[in-house]
Amino acid sequence: MNRIYFVGLAALSLAVTSCVTNHSETAEPNTLTKKEKAEGWVSLFNGTNFDGWHNFKSDGVRSGWQVKDGALVCADPHNAGDIVTTGKYDWFELQLDYNISEAGNSGIMYHVTDQGGAVWATGPEFQLEDNEKAADKIRCGWLYALYQPPDDPKTGKTLDATKPVGEWNHVRLVVSPEKCIHEINGVKYFEYVLHSDDFNERVAKSKFGKMPNFAKSDIGYLALQGDHGQVMFRNIKVRPITAKP
Repeated sequence: MNRIYFVGLAALSLAVTSCVTNHSETAEPNTLTKKEKAEGWVSLFNGTNFDGWHNFKSDGVRSGWQVKDGALVCADPHNAGDIVTTGKYDWFELQLDYNISEAGNSGIMYHVTDQGGAVWATGPEFQLEDNEKAADKIRCGWLYALYQPPDDPKTGKTLDATKPVGEWNHVRLVVSPEKCIHEINGVKYFEYVLHSDDFNERVAKSKFGKMPNFAKSDIGYLALQGDHGQVMFRNIKVRPITAKP
């Protein structure tokens, strides 16, 4: 078991140094251009340390998380747990790059509050996983247990824009009062509206219907899941969206 773990981590580390695809169009990973700064983007990861992050309902970051070669790495999911931002966000656009391990499973939650015992008890989840070998059948880019993309007419299967394990993928998540958007590698998966009749009906029919605080707050932490497999993140940035009066 230990041997498999170290081989997997080595492969992830190699991917950090060998794959330099930069969807964020920044001069260097984990930095912002002057244009991005002018547009209101804020970097949530400096590539050096855990500033701005801590484990959910805890101080500091557990040892299962590492900063390695400019990436925020869940290296040991048995001793990592979910981490959340120091700041809270209401309406925003989030972009980041992720690189998942074989059979890996992770996620991005938003509007997470301290009212639940876990981040997923309050925050909707943008699923991340290895679509080929992960045990969970809710696939990458889906809003966990609530929304999934349509079938791809080219393949007849559910739309899947993810790249193979070991390659970097780019996520764009828009959360606004008018609509929320899920994108992977520039491909739009779907839209939905928080608190709409359709959204509320889907929640009621899912396991989240029994969680009284799920998706009730319009402001909260951003969270990265760290207990289901190895995963790396970089170029994590967010910009606020002003709600229409």
